[in-house]
Amino acid sequence: MTVRELDPEELADAWKLGRFAFGSDPQPPPHVTAPIPGMTRWGAVDDTGRLVGKAVDLHHDQWWSGRRLPAADVGGVAVAAEARGRGVARALLTALLRGAHDRGAAVSALFPTISAPYRACGWEITGVMRTVDLPTAALPRHRPAPHLTVRAGTPADMPAVTALYAHVVRDRNGPLTRQGELFDHFLDRLAADGALPFDGLTLVEDDGRLVGYASWNRGRGYGADAVLTVEDVLAATPDAARELVGVLGSWASVTPTLRLRLLDGDAVTVQLPLEAARDHERELWMHRPVDVVRAVTGRGWPTHVRGSVDFALDDDLADWNTGTWRLEVADGDAQLTRVAAEADLRLTVRGFALLYSGATARSVAHAGLLHCATGTDPAALDLLGAGGPAHLLDYF
Repeated sequence: MTVRELDPEELADAWKLGRFAFGSDPQPPPHVTAPIPGMTRWGAVDDTGRLVGKAVDLHHDQWWSGRRLPAADVGGVAVAAEARGRGVARALLTALLRGAHDRGAAVSALFPTISAPYRACGWEITGVMRTVDLPTAALPRHRPAPHLTVRAGTPADMPAVTALYAHVVRDRNGPLTRQGELFDHFLDRLAADGALPFDGLTLVEDDGRLVGYASWNRGRGYGADAVLTVEDVLAATPDAARELVGVLGSWASVTPTLRLRLLDGDAVTVQLPLEAARDHERELWMHRPVDVVRAVTGRGWPTHVRGSVDFALDDDLADWNTGTWRLEVADGDAQLTRVAAEADLRLTVRGFALLYSGATARSVAHAGLLHCATGTDPAALDLLGAGGPAHLLDYF
């Protein structure tokens, strides 16, 4: 078996492999059989020349405490039925990680259909992306604020929407930046068509400045089963959040259910009657470092946190991560340097992913992913998780 980047003429076969795996439409969208900037497609080819596996490296950037980290987010992993259980996925992910490391990626996330193969390759479940259903009529009534303007958005407003999204999420850990050549490619296509990527866009402005937005798809019908699906609803001020919630609540007579993705503790979520929410969908996501030095030094850290800890790390797929390291955090920055001494704390790469995404060291030790010398307190490695919990708002 050979693992390599796919040639353009092989993309139709890759689509077919994915269609069988995921039950997709038999007719491929045009973009899946053409080269796309910001995306590396990997394939596994057997000795007869048949494509038996494929995986996609998405060249995303993620926000981590105010700084952009280059990511190798993984999608579209599929293996032919006849080739499963023979190490195809592991070979694909090994090649993907090495290629991502060579191009400068620091971290990686993915949404698994099954976790075991990815755990075997160093990813670990580090978060849940929740989509909930709310009774539209339960939203609080709101009198429109006289100092705010509410209007329908157009494709020309999308750069301002992207900028507001970054303003709201940049200080969190893990959200995609929604910038870069991959996103630019699809936004350029939409701009050429003169269309929005959703049915509607509601904007809230304060003296001409965008302070909140909701993007939504109307769905069909107006009976008891009608749903308004909100793709994004974000606000930079409490007044803007209340305005958006009021607009969404006004749909109650024709869409009894509001479906939206939650961002814990943001300006909009704290306005919602979450006691009435019911889970519609829960998407587990997994994380791992591509390069631990880049992952540590490239992100932001809490400015009040200071400390130093030594630990050993084992990474079977990415040997450049294996070794003994000293983590030093101070003044919003961190350094990770190799040391020759033995360390009393030993992490698996999955344990690193959990800590980096906000787990506590004791919980990682209880899970068997952090091993301590006798008498050593694992809590010293809470320093690696000092940035707080990670979030994702985009499925890929």
